[in-house]
Amino acid sequence: MSTTSVLVVDDIANTREDIKRLLYFEEDISVVGEAESGDEALKMAATLHPDVVLMDINMPGMDGIMASEAISTQMPDTAIVIISIQGEPEYLKKAMAAGARDYLVKPFSSSDLADTIRRVSNTYKMRAARSATPPVNVTLPEPDPPAKKVVVFFSSKGGVGRTTLACNLAVCLAQETQKKVALVDFDLQGGDVTVMLNLSPKGTIAELAQEEDRLEFSLVNSYLAPHMSGLKILPAPTRPEQAEVVTAGHVEEILNLLKTYFDIVIVDTSPLFNDLNLSVLEIASDILLIFTRDLPSIKHVKTDLEVLDTLNLSGKVKLVLNQSTLDYGIKISDLEKSLNTSPVAILPYDEKTVLSSINKGHPFVLTQANSKITQNIKAFAREFEMPAAGVNTEAAAKKSFIGKFFSF
Repeated sequence: MSTTSVLVVDDIANTREDIKRLLYFEEDISVVGEAESGDEALKMAATLHPDVVLMDINMPGMDGIMASEAISTQMPDTAIVIISIQGEPEYLKKAMAAGARDYLVKPFSSSDLADTIRRVSNTYKMRAARSATPPVNVTLPEPDPPAKKVVVFFSSKGGVGRTTLACNLAVCLAQETQKKVALVDFDLQGGDVTVMLNLSPKGTIAELAQEEDRLEFSLVNSYLAPHMSGLKILPAPTRPEQAEVVTAGHVEEILNLLKTYFDIVIVDTSPLFNDLNLSVLEIASDILLIFTRDLPSIKHVKTDLEVLDTLNLSGKVKLVLNQSTLDYGIKISDLEKSLNTSPVAILPYDEKTVLSSINKGHPFVLTQANSKITQNIKAFAREFEMPAAGVNTEAAAKKSFIGKFFSF
């Protein structure tokens, strides 16, 4: 078993002892030293070359931010995790700018601490392994010529089943077709794709965004977590504050790379119209607006349609009605009149199947293959089996899902 060496830096002796106690039973993590100031940490890091430095921020003399910047510059193979009672976003930004790879707010549990150490250490080991491989021996898959599908799941309202449907459609496409499928979780502050698919990824988009190397497919591919269905997943950050390091530029680079090497890229998003989501929506070939039959959801979908129309993205939009068989809400015929279009998919309400799937981390398209909702997902998946290239754009325009809006 390889051991991750750790240097603990904090000006309070009791805190250093507490950290060592939290890590005592972790067989793969070893505390090799401790320092009580930034100056001492810099000297000890140069001598010990630890895999990870746990760095407090508020210390006399050289503080944790200055020490982190010096260590990350002089010892780029050492990962830094900031540990502090300060949890405000500005502290996170300063820490990340100084080269820190993660941020823990005191107090934290032994599992939080150990998992963070393992995650940042694995990220650096992956980077070292890539650097050690001679470029001449690296062969990348050749991009396929046809244009690819980027299918974005969106709704400005939460709780409509967006992530559940994105995961199951992606798994269905990966399993049922011969195509290469990727799933990207761009719900950066609350993504649940890894929970839905029962995955424990070694790296996330937050670590990828902090890579100093130019983003290339080989780098992005090393962060993709495999699923047994054949699907590849790029996970969201494990902590909401890590979303700060991902920019709209990262989003564009990542999606443009993925759509070059994958036939279909499924993207889950947060329920917001922000810079990141707007970048995703611009790149999308299909925007699936998910909604249910209750009035708040219908209000949101009408607003979403108006905003997307204003952004000249209406030609990409397809409506997906979820939980359609619930015995409440607006009639589907009234919905079609109100929105001046029909949903491309109408999915039934199946609480038992869906909740069991979510709680076990196994997509229902795999575990409940004969259920009605699975059959509907499979039928809907056929919409994306043809390549995007060669689409008659004039015909597509006639299928625009935006029309006049009618009041209830």
